[in-house]
Amino acid sequence: MAQAKFAVVLSGCGVYDGAEIHEAVLSLLAIDRAGASYQCFAPDIAQMHVVNHLTGQPSTESRNVLVEAARIARGAIKPLSELNIADFDAVLLPGGFGAAKNLCTFAVAGADCTVEPQTERVITAAHAAAKPIGALCIAPALIAKVLGAVTVTIGSDAGTADAVRATGATHVIASHGQTVIDSANKLVTTPCYMLDATISQIDDGARAVVAAILKMLE
Repeated sequence: MAQAKFAVVLSGCGVYDGAEIHEAVLSLLAIDRAGASYQCFAPDIAQMHVVNHLTGQPSTESRNVLVEAARIARGAIKPLSELNIADFDAVLLPGGFGAAKNLCTFAVAGADCTVEPQTERVITAAHAAAKPIGALCIAPALIAKVLGAVTVTIGSDAGTADAVRATGATHVIASHGQTVIDSANKLVTTPCYMLDATISQIDDGARAVVAAILKMLE
């Protein structure tokens, strides 16, 4: 096929309140090195809260998810509302707490979470169009909430896995660099920083997800 086009959905900038930067950047690198292309998107909404990444404590600031995500994308990013799934071959969501705080409320509500409307629209549209979806770290929990009876991994954390199962999904334990592939639903998930990981192990996971998606597109 022609050069595959990925829509990459970011959730801010920074592990504690946005997109996990290593997972996001290494996903973009994996896409580029595989000869595919990407466009970054993020919802134009306020973050749930802002965390001081030096202390790990919440601050009194207010930040915008799209504006913060633009840091990772070097400004080359669009509002998620502008994402037309027909223009892309696949969707990829890096993790970080932003996926569970800004794209949905899984971080505080678990299986009873609500999903940000544009995020839900994009995931539902990609699934309906049989476009592959990749999700790293905690982002598979978001996919499970939207799609229900799918098979994903968040690694091996029992409490999080139980919450994923409560959405109606099947959870499979996986380790560093491993992917869980739901061929029927065209989903590829990997644990990344849901495990105690090195940056090279994050690279392994990101590359594995991109490779599996490209294989689906052959």
